[in-house]
Amino acid sequence: MKKEIHPKNYRFVIFKDISTDYAFMTKSAIDSKDTITWEDGKEYPLVKLEISHMSHPFYTGKMKLVDTAGRVDKFRTRYQKGKKPAGEE
Repeated sequence: MKKEIHPKNYRFVIFKDISTDYAFMTKSAIDSKDTITWEDGKEYPLVKLEISHMSHPFYTGKMKLVDTAGRVDKFRTRYQKGKKPAGEE
């Protein structure tokens, strides 16, 4: 491997799905201001996720609407603007 091309802050990080409270630990170089105490008693950086394999409909087989900061409503209003009313052409 080439030397000095990898990030220096590569370490264990906890990723937590905020919609299901599922958390997992993996290595990453992502920056985080939050920390959490893991099952081993050590403190690790915490990265909050809006969706993971535990909440994504493709993996769960269940359709679940996750509306974060009104994004779904914003999309619907934007989509409706371009749509013509029924009967108009």
